[in-house]
Amino acid sequence: MGTRVKKKILRPFQRFFRMEASSGILLIVATVAALFWSNSAWSHEYLEFWELPLTLTFGEWSISNTLHHWINDGLMVLFFFVVGLEIKREILVGELSSLKQAILPVFSAFGGMIAPALFYLLWNPPGTEASVGWAIPTATDIAFALGLLVLLGSRVPLGLKVFLTALAIVDDLFAILIIALFYTASISWESLGVAAGIFATLLIINRMGVTHSLPYILLGVGLWLAFLFSGVHATIAGVLLAIAIPSYAELSPDVAIHHGRNLIQALEGVTVEERTNLLANKSLQAKMDQLGHMVENVQTPLHRMEHALQPVAIFIVMPIFALANAGLVLSADSFWTAFNSSVSLGILMGLVFGKQIGISLFTWLIVKTGLAKLPSGVTWMQIYGVSCLGGIGFTMSLFIGNLSFGLSPTFDQAKVGIFVASLASGIMGWLILNQVLKVSKGEAKEITPPPPSPAST
Repeated sequence: MGTRVKKKILRPFQRFFRMEASSGILLIVATVAALFWSNSAWSHEYLEFWELPLTLTFGEWSISNTLHHWINDGLMVLFFFVVGLEIKREILVGELSSLKQAILPVFSAFGGMIAPALFYLLWNPPGTEASVGWAIPTATDIAFALGLLVLLGSRVPLGLKVFLTALAIVDDLFAILIIALFYTASISWESLGVAAGIFATLLIINRMGVTHSLPYILLGVGLWLAFLFSGVHATIAGVLLAIAIPSYAELSPDVAIHHGRNLIQALEGVTVEERTNLLANKSLQAKMDQLGHMVENVQTPLHRMEHALQPVAIFIVMPIFALANAGLVLSADSFWTAFNSSVSLGILMGLVFGKQIGISLFTWLIVKTGLAKLPSGVTWMQIYGVSCLGGIGFTMSLFIGNLSFGLSPTFDQAKVGIFVASLASGIMGWLILNQVLKVSKGEAKEITPPPPSPAST
């Protein structure tokens, strides 16, 4: 495979990696701000602010809920939409595009879901009131995990970055399925039928070759409202909308190259004076508009939307979610109560031990069967270090915790478990990888042959 082709394939992943890693810093800032606010003299205002009622009105129809609810059931739809676009891209052309590529991260993520859930249920057996939170430790926060990995710099093999990214994306897919299947209220079949009709319409206009964003946005809003009243969590609407977004372009590359070459030749024939006075030259402006329109149409709607919305999702939506959900009154009593809680202990054990055991064990099993192999340049100790980073639950764990317990004292106990487990997993994973990569780099230096002397050449 040529260098140019490799760069083209890796470019979306590299951009994704940089953005997810940097967003981890903003998530930390938002979390610290939430903890400071909830433990300051304005702690009462923190709780009251997120419980402010907000009403959406369309003529005679209206729907009212708290600001906290709108963030979790409304704003987070955008985040899940972007996650859905990322999953669809990975399945079509990325690390999940073939069984051979997908089997390793899928199997590893499956282990990283099963083991934490079992650990949680050891402390909260099925049938008990707290057992509803079994899915809280199954999630991995990709922003924090990749953020810590990027701190290790160029020592990290590309294959390890790709493995963690693919693992986290599959983890998100499992989280979406868990939310859809296990965290639903009483179902309104009428609303669900309307949602099914809208989704079918989205698929039909996709098949008809509609690539303009507006129909998808309008129908997407309708899909969200239908899910909002259906009892199935509204964020699933974002994932279904992502599935319906076209992955083909309105204009083929060959046509774009032909017309683009003609436009560029026409632009080259324009004098320097005409170029400098672009505002007064309507003909030149029209050609520039045509060129820009053509470049836009040669891109798929999936790519355009992901490119436009990914920064919004990870730099705006996620920090707002953290600010609204990470608030917790910190005191010796609250920590003592939490660590005497089976919920906190179940989450702690699930994220810290369940994740590293599940990911490492299932990765080892699938490799030993010969169905998959480790990425090039990646060692088993590096896999173990990454499996520890998988225990950073945070964002998705908070989201599932809120679905499980609502705004109750049990949710506060769950938050303590999530915070402590995520911190412990992050530190453990970073220390292991830092040491392993330091050793690997030292060994590489030892075996690198010296450059030939001038005499030998």
